[in-house]
Amino acid sequence: MIAWKPFTHEGASYDLSHLHPFVHTFEQAEQVGKPARSYPVQVIFSLHCFTRGADGVEDPKGPLGYADSRETRIFDFGRYAQSRQLPEIVRALPTSPCYHTNHGNFFTVRLLNPATGQEDTYEVYFTASRSSSKAVPLNLFVQSAYVRDRLHANRPSRKKIGFFVILHNILNGRPIKVPK
Repeated sequence: MIAWKPFTHEGASYDLSHLHPFVHTFEQAEQVGKPARSYPVQVIFSLHCFTRGADGVEDPKGPLGYADSRETRIFDFGRYAQSRQLPEIVRALPTSPCYHTNHGNFFTVRLLNPATGQEDTYEVYFTASRSSSKAVPLNLFVQSAYVRDRLHANRPSRKKIGFFVILHNILNGRPIKVPK
């Protein structure tokens, strides 16, 4: 599993341990005609949660470069600060609106800074899959998370889906249909 190394820049160290993988069990309450269910899930965070693509001027191999085994991107101090909320956002997915992207993944939206009157739209994109572990049969991979801004203007249409529908269908090998 991915254990992110701290990022160091100009003598300051940025701890990324809040984005280390963890297991969380999502509890679905009993409903009429349906028993309560538990879904143990391995939560994994991508490099895209705290980095961004180079803008064409920056060198990803320069002092702000951060790499995993697949790519090198630019450490983004804003995304890093926002990423501190990601474990809490993931744990709250059962009570958060989730949406299809029409590309096999899902997203949720959180408003940041409402107390200051500045409501930034923070979007968190994720996939779910079966794991090879019987003890923790599901994976949730947080692919990316960022504040919607002029550079991210192409938001997917919002077609709601319940988080437990996602987990149940993935666990049981059922397709997840995108509403028309």
